Amino acid sequence: MLEVGSLVDGKYRILRVVGKGGMSVVYQAVNEKANKIWAIKEVRKDGVQDYEIVKQNLVDEIDILKRLNHPNLPSIIDVIDSGDSFLIVMDYIEGNSLSKALESGPQKQEDVIEWSKQLCDVLGYLHSRTPRPIIYRDMKPANVMLKPDGKVSLIDFGTAREFKSSAVEDTTCLGTRGYAAPEQYGGHGQTDPRTDIYCLGATMYHLVTGHNPSLYPYKMYPITQWNPLLSEALEAIILKCTQENPDDRYQNCAELLYDLDNLDVIEPRAKRLRELKWRTFIGCLIAMVVMLFGTIGFSVASSTTTSQTYASLIAQGDTLAGSVDDESKKQAESKYMTAITKIDPANVEAYSRLLELYMKDLVLKTDEFRKFRDLMASLEKIDSKNESHFIDLVNDFANDIFFFYETKNSDESPGIPLSAIWYKKVVDSPFAEEKKKAFASDMFVVAENFSNVDQINGMRAQFPFTTYFTTLQNLLNADLIEEGNIHVALKAYQFIAAQTFIHMNDWADYNIYESSYWDVFQKIEEKTNYIVNKPTLYKKNEERLKPIVNKIEDFIRSARAEGYGSQAGKGSGE
Repeated sequence: MLEVGSLVDGKYRILRVVGKGGMSVVYQAVNEKANKIWAIKEVRKDGVQDYEIVKQNLVDEIDILKRLNHPNLPSIIDVIDSGDSFLIVMDYIEGNSLSKALESGPQKQEDVIEWSKQLCDVLGYLHSRTPRPIIYRDMKPANVMLKPDGKVSLIDFGTAREFKSSAVEDTTCLGTRGYAAPEQYGGHGQTDPRTDIYCLGATMYHLVTGHNPSLYPYKMYPITQWNPLLSEALEAIILKCTQENPDDRYQNCAELLYDLDNLDVIEPRAKRLRELKWRTFIGCLIAMVVMLFGTIGFSVASSTTTSQTYASLIAQGDTLAGSVDDESKKQAESKYMTAITKIDPANVEAYSRLLELYMKDLVLKTDEFRKFRDLMASLEKIDSKNESHFIDLVNDFANDIFFFYETKNSDESPGIPLSAIWYKKVVDSPFAEEKKKAFASDMFVVAENFSNVDQINGMRAQFPFTTYFTTLQNLLNADLIEEGNIHVALKAYQFIAAQTFIHMNDWADYNIYESSYWDVFQKIEEKTNYIVNKPTLYKKNEERLKPIVNKIEDFIRSARAEGYGSQAGKGSGE
């Protein structure tokens, strides 16, 4: 890295680091002769795999930016090959990224619309370049800078490419999961201007709802489902932007910009379209009931049940699940159960919604566990058991059993051994993601041996205590926050803190030194504080999460009272 205060190329004084990426560091610098502030992007040559590829991407990015001139794009000023690294001197964009703005929650609808218009304009400019349009391909809040004057600027052209009409598909699949269009994953044709329209739609969705499409369940629901006060016209625009088939999206930015400029015209049109679809849907249901009644002679009750579509049952269940009273929860459960048992037993969506419903209070009750266990047993017999989304559901169920199973008192942990069979399914599945498989593997070790761990004298001959401590360390190092389920993350930290504290008199017998287990407490405290200090992660769920955080703090406080860390670095035998 460049040192703060150092002079680059005899004229650029490094002032501070303003950002870091996987392969680069961005600095704020001043040209002392011209007394002007610039940004310098440094990409070091050492420690970078496939440097020639990285270098070529940099050359391409520089070549693209040098040819551009737009108020919402930074300009390249200088390129320096310093031997150890490439230095790109460009306009310094004052302000913060929109991802920073999202830390305070969903953004105002009028602001999102205004930013989207500006982004539409700059994408339209890129798409109109000759002889070849430029496809940006990585639109997301982190790549959009919001300046103090309210204007936005598009940064980071590391994934941009020139569109080649003769190409069948992209040679490289780049973009960010959740924001990227289906064609960016390969096998679906090459990216074109409609790809950027999809990415912009996903970005609008995130900004206006506060729900990150790159986190599980990787879906974008109608925005009015999150906030009924949001514009139905904006909802229609986002839905059109993010259609899976490029032919069903806006075909160019001019079309999209026109609709963004004319929301008042689209609003009643969107409402009429929704009403028309609903009337058409009801008409089809009635026709289907009549046909079934006339040709097969089903009973009226049976016809009513089978005529309901899977999607409508899910929608009804979601609406009911938004209420807090027990009666609404029962009705929501009934809707999801009907979708599962009567309509489409192989579709995991209703299972996921049902499990989410059960976990709203962060307690998996015994009867809920039994119902869901039986449903999963039936689902496993269907072909979908070989699908990755089934394994994701199994993984979620295992976590909920382990951490949230109903107990009569705080000393009981009946869910822990019960979860072992479900973690084993994840471990054995060829469709599980590697990170989830690694976490499930460690969780299986704990769940399978927990009874022995609890009975410590009998455990010593059956399950190595050093292995148990190592497993707890592995669980702590897993990217639980990155996975997006902070409830599971905090409960995991609580469990690790509890086990480390409970067995404080046992670690020394196995040459596990104080510095090792104090390091565990310190990491738990750091990870917990990270969640608590992130408004988008914690504030909206504070009422439910605060008791977990309090228990974590209690264990750490008790650990300090016992003297943990007072002799950091010393062995237990010293």
